[in-house]
Amino acid sequence: MAISKTKLTSKVTQKYQATIPQAVRKKLGIEKGDHVTFEIQEEGVLIKKLSPIDWEYLESVSDTLSERSSEADEEAYRNLIV
Repeated sequence: MAISKTKLTSKVTQKYQATIPQAVRKKLGIEKGDHVTFEIQEEGVLIKKLSPIDWEYLESVSDTLSERSSEADEEAYRNLIV
């Protein structure tokens, strides 16, 4: 599959929002309500559609992540070798 070098633009609003161009939405399969990720790279920013499974998982574990965020936990795990 050849990658087109078409440049697409979108205007940034006062709230720093921009519309994802239709060609990009179609290429990534983005639909209303989907989530996207932005990965900052040396040469620019990569945008990807976040799969629903990933998003549901992240939401389901987000409340449990704070249980290991105390100073005592930091001290206990500081020298842990992974």
